This record gives sequence, C-alpha cells and structure tokens, in this order.
Amino acid sequence: MKKSWLSVALALVLLTFASAALAQDAPDMPDVSKLANVVRWSGLVFSALVVAAAGVLLRFISNISERLANQFATHRLMIQKFESFGRFFVYFLTVGVVITLSFRIDDTVLAVVGGALAFAIGFAMRDLVAAVIAGIMIMFDRPFQVGDRVTYAGEYGDIIQIGLRSVRMRTLDDNIVTVPNNKILTDVTSSGNFGELDMQVKMIFYIGVDQDLDNAERLVKESILTSRYVFLEKPVVILVGQKLKDDYVALEIVGKAYVLDTKYESAFVADVNRRVLRAFRRHQIKPPAMLHRIDIAGDEAEAISQLLR
Repeated sequence: MKKSWLSVALALVLLTFASAALAQDAPDMPDVSKLANVVRWSGLVFSALVVAAAGVLLRFISNISERLANQFATHRLMIQKFESFGRFFVYFLTVGVVITLSFRIDDTVLAVVGGALAFAIGFAMRDLVAAVIAGIMIMFDRPFQVGDRVTYAGEYGDIIQIGLRSVRMRTLDDNIVTVPNNKILTDVTSSGNFGELDMQVKMIFYIGVDQDLDNAERLVKESILTSRYVFLEKPVVILVGQKLKDDYVALEIVGKAYVLDTKYESAFVADVNRRVLRAFRRHQIKPPAMLHRIDIAGDEAEAISQLLR
C-alpha cells in the first residue's frame, strides 16, 4: 500500500515538472503555463511525506483491526466495517491534503479538479443510473415479485427484496444473492410460482426395464398423494418413458405435483422420495441394471421369462 501511494506521488511530481518544461519551451501556450504557475513546488515534498504517512497509517489500521478481530471474534464483522470506513476516510483526507499543499487553489485548479471529478463520478454512476431505471421497469413489468421462487444465472431461491438498484434472493442454502436490476432485464429469469403460494415440483425415478412398470407408476402416484405437503386442488401427473442412462436403458417415471407452499419444496421432495424408495423395496421393484441381450428359444426362453416376472 505504501509503495502504491509513493508511486502516485512520484507520478504527480514528474507530471508537474513536465508541465513546467513545456511552459518554458512553448511561451505561446498560456494554459499550460498558467497551470504550472499554480503548483506549489515546496509543497510537493510535504505531499510526498503525507502520502508516505498515509501508507503507514493504513498499515496500522489493517494490523490493529486484524488483532481486534482475532481477540473479539463475535464482533469481527463490525470491526471490519469500521476498518473499511477508516480506510476511505484516510483516502479522502490524503487526497485533500495533497491537493491543498501542492496547488494554489484558484479558478483554474477548481476547473481542472471539478472537471476530473465530474467525469469520474459520471462514469461511476453510469451503471447505477441504468440499474435504477431497470428497477423502475421491473416494478411496472413485474417479471416476478417478492416471495417468488425464481431461477436466475444458476441461482435458485426466493426473492426477498426488490430495490431501485438491485434485487436480493435467498437461495435454498440460505445465501443472499444480490443482482443489479439492469442484469435481470437482459437475462432470462424463471419464476416457479409467479405470485402464488403453490408451485409445481418435478420428481424423477428410475427402475429397470424388466421391472413391473404399472405397479411402480401406481406406487409413485400414491406416494405423492399421501404426502402432507401436496396441494391436492391441482392435478398430479405421472409420465413414463425410456431413457439411456450410462450405457444402459432405464424406465423413467416422472411425477409432477404441486406443493402447497414454496417453502416446503425441499421437504416435499424428500418426503415423496422416502415414500417411493420404501414402497419400491417393499414390492421388490429394483433400480436399473446392466442387461445383456441373448438369443434363446424354446423352453429356456420360457424359463427365463418366468424368472423375470
């Protein structure tokens, strides 16, 4: 940190000397000459000392905050917040002191500094203004609302806040994800319930191709219907198909049902899976296994067919 501050001070000094040299070589350039005249040459040395002292102070703040955080672990986050505020205070104070010591403040300096600040602030505020405008559009268009369970950029969870600058989502792992509003408008967002408490949940089960498909389908549907988390006012759909899994064919049973409240989604999936696995074990319905096709005829084929039933 100290080295970076010293580098900035050195660059400032070199820039000032270059400006003075240009002013001496080109007397017909009044603006550069005027800018060189407002430099306090004696103040540059003190500015370099101020920058060095700021680097030492920042190192001291970092060390003392680290020690306090280790000693008072329960207040670690609060200590880190105060450290951040302290750093920003040192930054702004150092810049102010360096400008005051190095330049004679007049209309020219104010115009240069003010123009630079206006450009920097405008550039930094560009994304913020875009996010605010996007937030207003989200309020009116309402692609989702607070309480919706959505999928965005690989994250899945509940919308807990829609602000002017960003949207906050709580994932199922209890992480808080903050997304700028302008990012949401340009990406695809999927809402599972769209303002409703209930939401459709899809659960997939696989069994072997030689197993009793009709019985397995019935057991899956019964397991869903008997769960205490199912929303019975909406239909339960069971879909069946074949799927190639790891170089072998399996029967895929898909259960689509509505959970009565999105907050019970994980509990609903776990409850149905537990019921289905117990029912499959009880009725001896086995998972997919590698089967080899062989050509047999006559009594041998009939005997194997009896075994598979």
